[in-house]
Amino acid sequence: QVQLVESGGGLVQSGGSLRLSCAASRIPFTIYTMGWYRQAPEKQRELVATITGGGSTNYADSVKGRFTISRDYAKNTLYLQMNSLKPEDTAVYYCTITRVFDATTYWGQGTQVTVSS
Repeated sequence: QVQLVESGGGLVQSGGSLRLSCAASRIPFTIYTMGWYRQAPEKQRELVATITGGGSTNYADSVKGRFTISRDYAKNTLYLQMNSLKPEDTAVYYCTITRVFDATTYWGQGTQVTVSS
């Protein structure tokens, strides 16, 4: 069973930075993309950023230029560097891994990010 464990969330002031990490393990397939999603209170879950096995990245317009997704292949760890944080970035952030073969997506348990104004 795929395991995704997020860490690095917390409380930060507007304009501050946080770095989220996601340790992946027990991955029984080799071709996959990884990503970050978030869900704010009373809002739908939304894509934040994704990264393919080849390193191609995709970002939501709302975070472009402020967030950077990256992965350490040796450590099987996904990162999200978040700079210039805004109160509207407050949400639970989820790490995902998607098997390219059939688009099956696995989710982590989420980590809370709170940005105060």
